[in-house]
This record gives sequence, C-alpha cells and structure tokens, in this order.
Amino acid sequence: MKAKCFATLLIVLFLACNPVLASQSPEEMLKAVVKVRATIPAEAHTARTLGTDREGHGVLINPKGHILTIGYLIVEAETIEVVGPDDKPVRATFVGYDQNTGFGLVRADEPLGVTPMKLGESSKVKEGDPLIVAGHGGADSIIAARVVSRKEFAGYWEYVLEDPIFTAPAYLNFGGAALIDPNGQLVGIGSLFTQVVIPGVGTISCNMFVPVDLLKPILNGLMTKGRSSGPPRPWLGINAEETHGRVFITQVTPGGPAEQAGLRPGDLVLSVDGKAVGGLADFYRKIWALGNAGVEVSLTLLKGTQIQEVKVRSADRYQFLLLKPQFKKT
Repeated sequence: MKAKCFATLLIVLFLACNPVLASQSPEEMLKAVVKVRATIPAEAHTARTLGTDREGHGVLINPKGHILTIGYLIVEAETIEVVGPDDKPVRATFVGYDQNTGFGLVRADEPLGVTPMKLGESSKVKEGDPLIVAGHGGADSIIAARVVSRKEFAGYWEYVLEDPIFTAPAYLNFGGAALIDPNGQLVGIGSLFTQVVIPGVGTISCNMFVPVDLLKPILNGLMTKGRSSGPPRPWLGINAEETHGRVFITQVTPGGPAEQAGLRPGDLVLSVDGKAVGGLADFYRKIWALGNAGVEVSLTLLKGTQIQEVKVRSADRYQFLLLKPQFKKT
C-alpha cells in the first residue's frame, strides 16, 4: 500500500505543473498503457530467437483502438490479446510492423474504454531530462528515470537508430513500455535492456527507447499497408557484432540470402562494394546505400585465413516473415 501511494505521489508531483493534464488525472493517463500478449507459431522464422509466447506492453494512441508497441512482441503473431485497466483480455489484430524503427502496431477488437495517450516530441528530449517509464498496471508499474544518453545504436540484427533515448535506472519489463514526458505525452517505446558508458561514472545498466518522432512519418503506412511507405532496404539475413571496429558475422538466418551465398559465422567483413567497413553501423549503411531490396551486395570477407569475394542477392525482410495483416482503412 505504501509503495502504491508513493508511486501515485511520484507521478502527481512529476506532472502537477502541467496544465495540459488539468482535465485528466495521472491515474487516468496511465490507463492507456496496456499489456500485450502474442502467440507465435513454431514454424515462424522468429520463433527460434524470440520464442512463441511473448508478453510486454503497448500504448493506446488513438480512439480507433490502435496500440503502439515494440515490433518483436507481435511480429509473425498468430493470436494477439491486450489487457486494459480492468484486467479483461481483449483480442487484437496485427496491423503493422516497421523493420527500420522496430515499431509494431496492433488494434484492439473491442473498445478499451480509456483515453488514448498523446504523442509528444521526442526531438525535445535531451540528456538529463526527468521522465517516467510506465508499464501496464497503473501507478504500481512506473519508475522515475533520467535520460543518460542520446547516441547512435547499431543492433546485431541489421538495425540502426540514429538518436534513440537511453534512460536509467533500468526498467526490467521494458518491452513496449511507455516513456512519458512531464506533459504526460508519449515520447518513446521500450526496446532493450542494455548498458552505456558515462564519462566519470563508468558502465551503467539502462533501457533504450525508440523515439516516437520516428512513428509520425510512417504511421499512415502502418495503418493502411502494414508497413512504412517507400522502398524496402536490402536485407541479408545475418547477425553481426563489432569488436575493435571490426565486424564479424555471428549467425546467418536459415534459408536467407547470406546463407545461400555461403556466409558463415566467424566470417570477418572487410568491405562492401570495395569500400572498407568501419564498424557495424557503417557496414549496414554501406549495404543500404547500394539500392533497394533485391540489389546485389558485393562483400569482401576474411574466411579463416583466406580473403574471398562473395556476392549476396539481398531480399525484402517482410517477404521472409509470416505476417498476417488484416487491414481496415479507417
């Protein structure tokens, strides 16, 4: 009981000076954060790495029932349900997934009876800013956090974010959690538990949030087509890691373009299209700069003690996934 009172006091103090929320209590605002559960078939391509039973959070962002979450929770889902403040499970429909940002979108099949959370401006969030991280569960599921970094992030799964939001202390149930600014507006969606190095402090545990400003240009495409508009990036089907500026292949997707071209774990990437690779993000960007999905990618690899030239016919990542969108142009 004391913990709940403290949590309620925390959000009240955090949001008290903001007239934007005059017509809505902090408790009502937090009801927009829902639980998201998804079941994925065993034959799905992401089942081996992400599992078949996934659970996290999402945020209701409009009156039509659209819920923003992190994509890995719902990609290739066979069934999805969301749980609102009344703890009643409601079936939901997969709407869209964006590989470039990592966002996922679902739609509740029934009204949740809560007010959607407004989208804020993540571009205004800077290092040192106080924010709230919230999961489903109201005042009992929030923590106060600060922005500890805004820097580039490169993920092993062919993924780069230029300006994500890193916050501490770490929120353990981070997947799809809401990052809320002092105006009670959504500025980020929880993606990862990770670590950053803070000068003068050392390495600290934190979370990475995908900024909501990245959603605004692609939201209409997600709602109507299931993906962002524009040509898809070339995808190789690899996991890669950077060590001392060198990029190593750590895994290849079974049946993917890289495996078909002969790439194997342990291969060291020297260059893309004859241009030297200077780190993981640089590696991905050099691939994406070659053209759209389907373009041939020329790689120079160190395989054991042999340097080899390998050509990989890239693919559209979406065509490789078991996606079951059911779109309604609303």
